[in-house]
Amino acid sequence: MAVEIPVVRLAQGVASEASDVVTEEVPLTVYLNREEVATLLCSPGHWEELAVGFLASQGLLREPDELVRVEVEERRGLAWVESRVSRPLAQRGMFKRFLTSGCGSGIAYYAADDAAQLRPLAGERRVDASAVLDLMHRFQRLSESFRATGGVHSAALASAEEILVFREDIGRHNAVDKISGHCLLTRLETGDKLLLTTGRLSSEIVTKAARLGVPLLVSRAAATNLAVTYAATLGVTLIGFARGQRLTVYSHTARISM
Repeated sequence: MAVEIPVVRLAQGVASEASDVVTEEVPLTVYLNREEVATLLCSPGHWEELAVGFLASQGLLREPDELVRVEVEERRGLAWVESRVSRPLAQRGMFKRFLTSGCGSGIAYYAADDAAQLRPLAGERRVDASAVLDLMHRFQRLSESFRATGGVHSAALASAEEILVFREDIGRHNAVDKISGHCLLTRLETGDKLLLTTGRLSSEIVTKAARLGVPLLVSRAAATNLAVTYAATLGVTLIGFARGQRLTVYSHTARISM
């Protein structure tokens, strides 16, 4: 996920030739039932998960049994997904949507009624705040690519005791979609899990968590006001600024034992 390139560095008024390590960015074009859906700008790796997770986050895939096959042509940057259920893009209002706030996610679609179409998550499984902070501490230490390049976001699915799945990408949306795709492909239960991310907590990320069925969403970054509104409506416990020995709970605080 990283390449070495020549650069010129300036330090204390002196220029010198050097080399630097930067993260890779590549396009992946996703097709659903042979219809082109989007081109995602992403990091190499876990492309099957990314394609499936992206389609699931858009409501075009909803159940594991809908999937027939997933094929990736890495050299050409193509992902072919075949589904038993046909949901035409025009019916999903794809061509009336806005570009998202991005962060390397390429073309992603967003509509104001996305959250209204989702069923609120139920259950009040409690997690100790200390366990959340411990998970975030371990989560932050997993990204070798970030330490090497400083150019990627990370996401993880965790139980209250351990991190189960870890993914990283140049886009925070992509990293979450890779988690979503993994869960769908492996039929991993998510109703009692936490979704961890390094990115800003926007309304799109909350919607992705709700579609995935994860009741707790945690980041070291801040939340937007619309994200807090969506989380309250969708039954998602939203936690930001989870770093060191502190955190901020924005919604459904009953799930967190202080």
